[in-house]
Amino acid sequence: MNDASKNQAHDEVVTHALAQDIQLPRHDGTTSGTFVLITLDNGFDHTKPNSFGPLGLAELEAQLDTAAERAAKGEIVGLGVTGKPFIMAVGADLTGIPAITSREQAVEIAEQGHRVFSKIADLDIPTFAFVNGASMGGGVEIGLYCDYRTMSADVPAYSLPECFLGLVPGWGGTYLLPNLIGVENALQLIISNPLSNNKMATGAQAFKLGVADELLAPVTFLEDSLRFASDVISGEKKVERPELDKDESTWKAACEKARAFTMQKTGGAAPAPLRAIDLVEAARTNTREQGFEGENEALGDLIMSDELRAGLYAFDLVQKRAKRPAGAPDKALARKVTKVGVVGAGLMASQLALLFIRRLDVPVIMTDLDQARVDKGVEYVHAEIDKLLEKKRVSPDKANRLKGLVTGSTSKDGFADADFVIEAVFEEMGVKKKVWSEVEAIVTPECVLATNTSSLSVTEMAEDLAHPERVVGFHFFNPVAVMPLLEIIRGDKTDDATLATAFATGKQLKKTCILVKNSPSFVVNRLLGRFMGEAGKIADEGTPVETVEKAFAGITPMPPFMLMSLVGPAIALHNSETLHGAFPDRFYVSPNLAKVVEAKIPGFYGKDGKLNEEVFAQFEKTGATELTAEQVRDRALEALADETRRMLDEEVVAAPMDIDLAMITGAGFPFWNGGVTPLLDRLGISEKVTGQRFLPKGAASVAG
Repeated sequence: MNDASKNQAHDEVVTHALAQDIQLPRHDGTTSGTFVLITLDNGFDHTKPNSFGPLGLAELEAQLDTAAERAAKGEIVGLGVTGKPFIMAVGADLTGIPAITSREQAVEIAEQGHRVFSKIADLDIPTFAFVNGASMGGGVEIGLYCDYRTMSADVPAYSLPECFLGLVPGWGGTYLLPNLIGVENALQLIISNPLSNNKMATGAQAFKLGVADELLAPVTFLEDSLRFASDVISGEKKVERPELDKDESTWKAACEKARAFTMQKTGGAAPAPLRAIDLVEAARTNTREQGFEGENEALGDLIMSDELRAGLYAFDLVQKRAKRPAGAPDKALARKVTKVGVVGAGLMASQLALLFIRRLDVPVIMTDLDQARVDKGVEYVHAEIDKLLEKKRVSPDKANRLKGLVTGSTSKDGFADADFVIEAVFEEMGVKKKVWSEVEAIVTPECVLATNTSSLSVTEMAEDLAHPERVVGFHFFNPVAVMPLLEIIRGDKTDDATLATAFATGKQLKKTCILVKNSPSFVVNRLLGRFMGEAGKIADEGTPVETVEKAFAGITPMPPFMLMSLVGPAIALHNSETLHGAFPDRFYVSPNLAKVVEAKIPGFYGKDGKLNEEVFAQFEKTGATELTAEQVRDRALEALADETRRMLDEEVVAAPMDIDLAMITGAGFPFWNGGVTPLLDRLGISEKVTGQRFLPKGAASVAG
C-alpha cells in the first residue's frame, strides 16, 4: 500500500466486495452459465452508506483479478456489481483527505480508482451494474465501467456532487459519462445539478438521461436484473442505444453554455467546475487513457486546493456538527410534544403548521384574528398536502390523515392542552407580548412558548409573563420546507427543560439546530444585515448597483439587492433598523431602501429577472464615490469579518464553526468557501481586520 493509501486507510470503514456465483436462468428452463455477482457492503445498514477507500478498493481489485482469471478459463459468462439494501455507494471515502500533504499522494488516489474500476471494463465477459439504491460520485462511476446498467425505479439519489465540494468526477466520470449519454446530459449531472444546491436526480430521471438500459420495479429488482443479464448474455436481448452526437460545434456549444452557467454561479471563485468542463470538452476526442490522465492531474491539483479543504470542512459541519449541536442540554430533559398551537395563519404560520403535522404527526391548531384568515391558512395546508399526493409522496390515506390533523379557530382556547405553541405574527414587540399574554392565560405552565422572531429580544418578549422560563426563540428560514436551519435562542430566563424540548422538536422537524445567545437578529440576519447594509451604503454613495451586484459572484449565494428582493424590502428594512438601533455605529439604514418600502415596491428585480431600472432611477445618491467590483467585495467582506469577530467575542454562538454552519444552511453560502470564516481567512481579510484568523491553518485549508 502506498503512502497516500496508508494515510487514507487509517480510519476507513471498509466497503467489502462480496462475490457469489449465480446460475443465470433462461426462459426455457436452462441457464446462461455461471455469473459472478459482487455486492458492495460495509456491514452497516443504510444509515452508513458504502464508500470507497484504499482497503475497500484493494478488496474489489482482488475480486476482479479472480474474475478475470476465471473468465479466461471459461468458468464464468458475466459479472455484475450491486449494493447493499437501499445503497449502491456514495463515492470515495474523503475522511482521509486532510492527511494528504503532497500532490503526488493526491494523484496516487486518482490512479488507484482508475486502475481498479478499469478492471471491470477490461474483462472479456459482459459486465453489468445493478443500481439498486443511492449512487453518488464513485458509486455512479463504477457503473459507467460496466457494459450494461439496470436502475431501480425507487433510487432516491443519483448524482455526481464533486463540483459542489471542490472536486471533479475523477474516477472516470468526465470521460465515460459524456461518451455514454452525450455532452448535454453529462453536463447536467456533472455541472448543473451540483451547482444548483447539489440537486440530486432520481433513478427515473437518470434513466431518462440514458445512464441505464432498463428501469425496473424495486420489489423484484435483483431478480429482474439477473434475468436481463441472462437475456443479454444468451443473445435473446439486444440493447440498442441512441447514436452519440459527437459534432464538434454541438459539443463546444454545450461546454460554453456550462461555462457561462458556472461563472454566473461561482464568479470563477471555484476552480473545480471549470476544470470539469475542460475535461468533458476534451472527452470528445480523447482516448480513455488520455481522459483518465486528465482526471489524475485535475484531482492532484484540486485535492491540494484550499477550496476543496473548505468544501470538506463544510461537508463535515453539515454531516456531523449539525447532529451534535454545541451547548444543547441533556435530551433526557425534553418534554413530549403531543399537540401544537400556531398563532397566526399567514404564509409563514401556514408553512409551520404543515411542517409540524408532517414531521411530528400530531394535531396542530392555527389561530388568527378572523375566520377568513384562519380558513385561508388551513386551505393552504390542505392544498400543499394535495400537491404531495399528486406527486405520490404521500398515500391517499396519509393525505387524509394529515389534513385531519390541522384545524383552525379564531379562539386560542384550543391551546389549553397543547405542549408547544409557536407564534408567527407581525414582527413588533408589542404585538408579540400581547400574543404571549393571551396564550399564557390558557396553556399549562409546562407548555413551551416558541417565537419565530427573526430579530427581536426573546428575553424582553418574555419579561412580563408569569413563566418566562418557558419562552424560547425558534427562528425558521423561508421557505420553511426547504431551508434546513433553525436558530434556537435562549432567553435570559429560558430553562433547560424548555431548551431541551426545543432541540428535540427541531430534530424531529429534521432541521439543523444551532444554539444562539439572545442578541439582536441572532446569527444569519445579523451577518446578512451588516453585509446588505454595507452594500446599500456603497450604492447610496455612488457606486452603480450593477457593479455592486457583480461583486459577490461565488461568495454569496446571490447578490445583495437580489437577496433584499427575496426576503422582501420591508423585512430587510426592519432588520436593518433593528440592528441600527442596537449598533448604530456599524449598521446602516439606507434611505433609498426606505423609499422603496414606502412606495410598496416588491423588489429590485423585474419579472424578467433583470434589475428594475425604474426603481433605481428613484435612488438619491449621497455622494459620487464609484468603487470597482473588487473594492466593493473587499469592503463588504471586511464588514463581515468585523461582525463575525464581534459575535464570537460576545459568545453569540459557541465557535466559528457554528457561524459557518448557520450561513451554509440558513443563507445558502457555498461549500467551496466553507461558509464564511474559511473564505475570510483564505483572502487574508480576517487578519487584516481583526488581527487573527478565525480557524487554525489546516482546519479548512491545506495545512502548512
